[in-house]
Amino acid sequence: MQTIDGNGAVASVAFRTSEVIAIYPITPSSTMAEQADAWAGNGLKNVWGDTPRVVEMQSEGGAIAAVHGALQTGSLSTSFTSSQGLLLMIPTLYKLAGQLTPFVLHVAARTVATHALSIFGDHSDVMAVRQTGCAMLCAASVQEAQDFALIAHRATLKSRVPFIHFFDGFRTSHEINKIIPLTNETILNLMPQAEIDAHRARALNPEHPVIRGTSANPDTYFQSREATNPWYNAVYDHVEEAMKAFGDATGRQYQPFEYYGHPQAERVIIMMGSALGTCEEVVDELLIRGEKVGVLKVRLFRPFSAKHLLQALPETVRAIAVLDRTKEPGAQAEPLYLDVMTALAEAFNNGERETLPRTIGGRYGLSSKEFGPACVLAVFNELSRAKPKPRFTVGIYDDVTNLSLPLPENTLPGSAKLEALFYGLGSDGSVSATKNNIKIIGNSTPWYAQGYFVYDSKKAGGLTVSHLRVSEKPIRSAYLIAQADFVGCHQLQFIDKYQMAERLKPGGIFLLNTPYSADEVWSRLPQEVQAVLNQKKARFYVVNAAKIARECGLGARINTVMQMAFFHLTHILPGDSALVELQGAIA
Repeated sequence: MQTIDGNGAVASVAFRTSEVIAIYPITPSSTMAEQADAWAGNGLKNVWGDTPRVVEMQSEGGAIAAVHGALQTGSLSTSFTSSQGLLLMIPTLYKLAGQLTPFVLHVAARTVATHALSIFGDHSDVMAVRQTGCAMLCAASVQEAQDFALIAHRATLKSRVPFIHFFDGFRTSHEINKIIPLTNETILNLMPQAEIDAHRARALNPEHPVIRGTSANPDTYFQSREATNPWYNAVYDHVEEAMKAFGDATGRQYQPFEYYGHPQAERVIIMMGSALGTCEEVVDELLIRGEKVGVLKVRLFRPFSAKHLLQALPETVRAIAVLDRTKEPGAQAEPLYLDVMTALAEAFNNGERETLPRTIGGRYGLSSKEFGPACVLAVFNELSRAKPKPRFTVGIYDDVTNLSLPLPENTLPGSAKLEALFYGLGSDGSVSATKNNIKIIGNSTPWYAQGYFVYDSKKAGGLTVSHLRVSEKPIRSAYLIAQADFVGCHQLQFIDKYQMAERLKPGGIFLLNTPYSADEVWSRLPQEVQAVLNQKKARFYVVNAAKIARECGLGARINTVMQMAFFHLTHILPGDSALVELQGAIA
């Protein structure tokens, strides 16, 4: 097992399956490019024993052009991007698809700047390239991001159609989780050598001249364009084959469309991306309550197979909500909804389905807007109504066009062994400390650990909130912690600014970094904080981390002190093992 973030998991596979990597870093995909560059600089090898050549270009347009050139010479090439960077690649993506050139572009999906720039995640960038002819494969978790990276590299070589492998920016790209890593042997065995040889044989070579990139006239262009149909018709089967081969090799089974829930479900949500894990958690609880609900996971978005979507959908479904993580102003609806609705309508018109389920479409999660269990419950509640809203938003309050759904109280029981929140200042080491905590727990115990970090675009100097979960089972919760067992305040000035004690579970631990002693600190707390701590019967602890850090020669870096305090108070690691592991992590 390995504790790693989504970008690191994807970059590891992309690096080991490539020979030329052209990069131009852009948030939130930056660390994929940066890690690939560092690995190449340190002489790390791909699965064939060679060090990939990594070159940083002057822009994203230059990066994709370099990839295009490398592919034309028969090399295996890849790149990483997000948002406006992806939009700059559109002209070359059309060419790569039109020339049937196998290649995978890994995208940490991010908001495209509209009325404002946003570095956070949604699907507006990848939806802007869905018409280029590239296949589009969506991962929903850190484990899937790693696995689908390899599946995409195999499928593109088999199909010759370029792939965009995408996953949610920040929510997946920067989430740290415990996964089963892929070995070099597994990767090498799954890379199709015959198709790699065929790709090399198609390389431009003056000894075997061919003509490419011609200018076509009306007498031939249309026919040539339609001649690609058989290649795209075969993509689904190639992806299915790649997923089966992957499952045989690793034991992890995937399908391009995968249903989860009651076999005779009456209400179903259809969506893709990181929110699927949240939906699964809600579905599990509603099934216990006797409700017939489910969620259909869309993994292969392009080419879109209506046939296989309908096969995965229970025949009993009466109401469907299709959720899109993008907004297309002026359109009848968003892209995934339109594809699903067209598939259902055509099946009904052709007599393949006796009934047409009531189908509604909603938007969620733009710019990483929180999408938690209450949002999923709101959608299922809407599907229960006699006349649900045909178009809606969830996760916000819309008092302008009144499209938003009311959010019910989240009554789902938590499954985590421990949930913790750490409030720090950008660049004070709090995030790094939490990352160390997660890796120590993940690597030193049989438990699963998940970390996610919330900060604004300024990053340095702003508030950072680190979310840590520990569980005996794989963690699917792709949403922020609302009520924590442990809350750590690393900066005393936050006491007057943020409602941290309100985030504590009854009987939870509240740790405050303060220069005041235990005897005098209580009188210096705001009365509102005192009242909340009393009401929740909190266990309140203080530590003078700044003093300890100075005495230990750490300067202003309090993160190591706060780490030890966390381990000491939560007993998540036995005895002195936390100190030993922490020393090892620092060394």
